[in-house]
Amino acid sequence: MRIRVTLHPHQRGAHKLLAQYGDRLVCVRYRYDEQLKKRWKMVELIVEEGPWDPPKQQASESLVFVHVALPEVEIRRQVKRAGGVWDPHRRAWELRSDRVKALGLESRIVRSAGF
Repeated sequence: MRIRVTLHPHQRGAHKLLAQYGDRLVCVRYRYDEQLKKRWKMVELIVEEGPWDPPKQQASESLVFVHVALPEVEIRRQVKRAGGVWDPHRRAWELRSDRVKALGLESRIVRSAGF
C-alpha cells in the first residue's frame, strides 16, 4: 500500500470528515494498492487526551556533535559502533555525550553549526 495524499482537517477534501469528527480529526489519508486495485480513505482520530510529563534527559544521554576527518577511518568506525549518526548538514557525527567521553573524543566536540 502506498499513501498518495494526506490532508489536514481544514484542507479541501476533508471538510465532511471535519464536520463528522470535529476537533478529534487529525488527518485524512488516501492509501492505494496497485495489485488489488483498491483505494482506502483513512482518518486519524484523537481518542484520548491527558497530561504527560516528558522524562528528564540525563546529562549522559544528551547528544553532541563530533568532528572526525575523512582519513580517520578507525575513529569513524568506533563512533559508528558507539551509535553515532552522520549529520550531513553539520558535517559531524551525532553521538551521546557519555559515549564521546568513553571514546576520549571530547576535544572533537563541535560547539557551533560550522567548523
